[in-house]
Amino acid sequence: MALIVQKFGGTSVANAERIFNVAKIITETYSEGNDVIAVVSAQGDTTDDLIEKAAEINTNASQREMDVLLSAGEQISMSLLAMAIDKMGFPVKSLTGWQAGFLTDSSHTRARIRRINKERIENEIGKRNIVIVAGFQGINRYDDITTLGRGGSDTSAVALAAALHADNCQIYTDVDGVYTADPRVVPKAQKLDEITYDEMLELASLGANVLHNRSVEMAKKYSVPMEVLSSLERKPGTQIKEVIKMEKMLIKGVARDNDVARISIIGVPDTPGVAFKIFSQLAAKKVNVDIILQSIGRDGTKDISFTTSRSHKDTAMDILNGISDNLNAHGVVCDDNISKVSVVGAGMQSNPGVASKMFEALSEAGVNIQMISTSEIKISVLIDLKDSEKALNAIHDAFINED
Repeated sequence: MALIVQKFGGTSVANAERIFNVAKIITETYSEGNDVIAVVSAQGDTTDDLIEKAAEINTNASQREMDVLLSAGEQISMSLLAMAIDKMGFPVKSLTGWQAGFLTDSSHTRARIRRINKERIENEIGKRNIVIVAGFQGINRYDDITTLGRGGSDTSAVALAAALHADNCQIYTDVDGVYTADPRVVPKAQKLDEITYDEMLELASLGANVLHNRSVEMAKKYSVPMEVLSSLERKPGTQIKEVIKMEKMLIKGVARDNDVARISIIGVPDTPGVAFKIFSQLAAKKVNVDIILQSIGRDGTKDISFTTSRSHKDTAMDILNGISDNLNAHGVVCDDNISKVSVVGAGMQSNPGVASKMFEALSEAGVNIQMISTSEIKISVLIDLKDSEKALNAIHDAFINED
């Protein structure tokens, strides 16, 4: 007997037909003799609808009340799914995040899981109940409902799998696995049978929307075996694990992220401590910074550029405009008409020439590179937004479809 954690996204439970389809997947797994915990997201566009309802009442609603409201979406999904499974004649119990033992910090709308009290879930599993858990949510030490932010249901599922030492954590989505690129943008994209945690983490962080990077990070930390599958088609998915079989493929995937803004502070003094003054202010306001580029100092000044998400753009600009005079900077500029395109693959660590090949592909496609960032297993470039689709296909052809 194995313990299987299954997570189902919003599209998988979007309507009654799909809820019964999910119920069938869960009950078939249960009927094979397994213990099953299912984690669910809110149906379809429910979260967006709830945000709109809040805006009709109070555009300045507190984050605490937003968490109370948004957590309702997952609770609707869990109860409807439990009703479907009950109708099929199987023992089932639905649990909210706090009933399932999720204890978080007090950062409303972006809480972090502190620990999971396993007693209630273990008790239900011991009774051979199928357990349905509302993802994306927990409770803080003040007994207030909290939500985990973007990708929260993925994170809930992996956290449960880690805490309960599950034999597998299956992430069911509307795609049938992890592809070498977004198949909606790159028609030649290929499905991967397996991928390492590190490669998946890079792809998730760089714009691949199959999994959220927080969930992959947690899976790697606690060695949780994961699999990405389709809830709509019964076929093998993509396994995510620490070590995979040796393959010829040098690059595992190409990703793009259009949620990018590049900000530059121009003509700051070329003296020690300037970068610290800039980035400490950004960190204090929780502005996440990605690529950083500092120009060579000339005439006693230098330019510092960095990227952040568009949602952090206004905050970052306010901070830099506020300190630019004190830094004697010449000005601050922002460009959000850009895209970040990346290649990811553990194979590039021991293979020279990956950057050259990537840059050649972009050159032949007529795509200009604005900034470059590298690590052991990825290379990212900033380009014009209008060129992102062309760049993605050109790079994919150069590496994945070279044979």
